[in-house]
Amino acid sequence: MKLQIKKISICCLAIWAILLVSVIPVVAQDVNSAQNAVETAIAGSQNILATIKDFLITKGTAFAIDLVAAILIFVIGRWLAKWISILASRAMTRAHVEQILVTFVQHMCYFGLLAFVIIAALDRVGIKLTAAIAVLGAAALAVAFALQGSLSNFAAGILMVIFKPFKVGDFVTVAGIQGTVQEIEILNTVLNSPDNVRIIVPNSQVTGGTISNFTANATRRIDLKIGVSYNDDIKKAKQVIEGVLAADARILKTPPPTVAVSELADSSVNFVVRPWVKSADYWDVYFDITAKVKLALESNGLTIPFPQRDVNIRSGGQKLPAGT
Repeated sequence: MKLQIKKISICCLAIWAILLVSVIPVVAQDVNSAQNAVETAIAGSQNILATIKDFLITKGTAFAIDLVAAILIFVIGRWLAKWISILASRAMTRAHVEQILVTFVQHMCYFGLLAFVIIAALDRVGIKLTAAIAVLGAAALAVAFALQGSLSNFAAGILMVIFKPFKVGDFVTVAGIQGTVQEIEILNTVLNSPDNVRIIVPNSQVTGGTISNFTANATRRIDLKIGVSYNDDIKKAKQVIEGVLAADARILKTPPPTVAVSELADSSVNFVVRPWVKSADYWDVYFDITAKVKLALESNGLTIPFPQRDVNIRSGGQKLPAGT
């Protein structure tokens, strides 16, 4: 029994010896590799430090001066850019320019000047941005093509804010759409239709067509066409219509309203009735005058005829009497 234990112990020792013999060279190799890596890193660091030392000795003073100058250029330039943008904003506000355009111009002025300041500061320390600017220009061109529709709306919005073809609250017709202007944005114009539907129209369509502004002027003319029978006295009809117009205080005296025979139609003698009113009273007066003229004509024994046609029937070449 003791002999077997002794043999097993000897075998274990032999296995440990074999393992140590095989592992020690590997460990030694790894240690050597790590030592070489450390030495390489130390040498690289020393080279970097030597390069920095040489740079500081030869060009350090000049670089420090350029760095301080670049910092001063950035700080002072940023302050000037902000100051100039604020001056531009105040000048436009005093000129009663729309606030949306004032804000846009202020931001564009500030960031444009700041870009030049940054370029100048980087150039002072020897960083050239010629290639970067060329790349940015190409990228901006590609973006411009991709956003062509939005950019056209943007440009149209700027023109609208500058030239002011209408303002918020005006009743207009733009791009074939009628409505009251609710908002004038950089890309879109928001309208409310007469039946209270919110309509958003791209600004490029607004400026690309005819714009009709019904509330831009203080006064408007109402155009009515009133017909009376051929059997009626047209002088009396004219007097009745003029009396209706004179009785309405909302109708302006200057320019005077026009009442005149305009057409001898198939079934009636037509008058044009053209009173002038304030723009805010247009539709109220339009509806009231239309109703009052009809009632006044009827109360004075005058008639507004409806279209009619006499038909003569012939039988066997003979004209039949009317009513048969």
